[in-house]
Amino acid sequence: MSNATQSLAGTRISSLLDANSFVEIGHGVTARATDFNLAENKAPSDGVITGYGVINDRPVFVYSQDVSVLNGTVGEMHAKKITKLYDLAMKTGAPVIGLVDCAGIRLQESTDALEAFGEIYLKQTLASGVIPQITGIFGTCGGGMAVASAMADFTFVESKKGKVFVNTPNALEGNTAEKNNTASAEFQAAETGAVDGIGTEDEILAKIRDLVTMLPANCEDNDAFVECDDDLNRVCEGIENGAADPALTASAIADDNEFVELKAAYGKDMATGFIRLNGATVGVVANRSAVYDEEGNVAEKLDGTISARGAWKAAEFVKFCDAFDIPVLTLTSATGFKATVCAEKNMAKAVAAMTAAFADATVPKVNVVVGKAYGTAYVAMNSKSIGADMVYAWENAEIGMMDASLAAKIMYAGSDAATLTEKANAYKALQSSVEAAAARGYVDTIIAPADTRKYVIGAFEMLFTKEEERPAKKHVTI
Repeated sequence: MSNATQSLAGTRISSLLDANSFVEIGHGVTARATDFNLAENKAPSDGVITGYGVINDRPVFVYSQDVSVLNGTVGEMHAKKITKLYDLAMKTGAPVIGLVDCAGIRLQESTDALEAFGEIYLKQTLASGVIPQITGIFGTCGGGMAVASAMADFTFVESKKGKVFVNTPNALEGNTAEKNNTASAEFQAAETGAVDGIGTEDEILAKIRDLVTMLPANCEDNDAFVECDDDLNRVCEGIENGAADPALTASAIADDNEFVELKAAYGKDMATGFIRLNGATVGVVANRSAVYDEEGNVAEKLDGTISARGAWKAAEFVKFCDAFDIPVLTLTSATGFKATVCAEKNMAKAVAAMTAAFADATVPKVNVVVGKAYGTAYVAMNSKSIGADMVYAWENAEIGMMDASLAAKIMYAGSDAATLTEKANAYKALQSSVEAAAARGYVDTIIAPADTRKYVIGAFEMLFTKEEERPAKKHVTI
């Protein structure tokens, strides 16, 4: 049913969607501008293929930029095709997927192109929180298009040819692409937080398909469930052995052991992603103190604290989940906040954003304390005090102000070693044990690690009909 030319842009659409499902819209649209001999250049579809199709039988709208047409530049009619696609997606409640390969705004069309580009930003803003927006970048994504990709909910970049920049590396004073390629997929994924994953073209298209299957079609979609064949009471033997890496813990809990992690290269101390529990999608936010490789060996050791980047990453993810009515599960194990000059520059604002995101979210929220949870870091990680509906803790977890030994040294400064050991043990029993937290009502149930899956599934089943009133206002300002 598609009239899309067999260009690279058209091939990407065919590879992304279910076979023979694409229907093209606006094939006959061409540029109106004639300045600078533009009319002499053939511009089929004005450099962007737009239309709709399905991914695993789920409707989606897609635009794919054609770099073979005027270098994929965004002109007036090019932009208007994208905005009209957004109008249809908003009316029907389906995600928009952009496949980007673009040299920027078309210089020959000047303000016409700029005004039309601004309309894309407007449509993206109106659609934010209503329908999921996903971007795959396969070539250049510079200037204004980089802003558009950052306005999407999720962005993936081809690892070799993908380039993302507002200013090219050579335009940065004292920098060159050879010195520090700030436009590279690796830099963007690790340093900016604007990229959810990188890989080959086929890997990116597969990631987008997997993500679409996980997500609801829109903010009112209550049917985003799949049949669950996994045992709801499955015992997660040995889950505590991988507690340092949420990629292992979340996978152990999830249906069919599937965890779709996002922004894995950015703010590594915090893991965010999606799992299914009894067929329903759940967002996971978890502290990480180690990264394991495929052989089960520790590939990278972290210090167990929350960084500013990790906090920003968690805040953004929780806000997305809340907007699309996706329940949130936190796996908490944080001893404090990262103590460096660089981190301190953004720490307060980042943690404030994360705390507010958890507190403001009205979706079902379940917290499992799986390790040491100390101080404000524990409070900010979806604790009972900021609105968690249910809080579980593993038998060996610790919840308190700080490590008991450090607390004893502060309270009994100058005491001998025997006294410090005695006071530390007393402090741990009275103030830092999971039993003490449960006695005060801060933990609802102490559980064996192996029973985590059945407890969290039960909690989310119970919370399925949750409703929560909030003060009337437009939005938080934190």
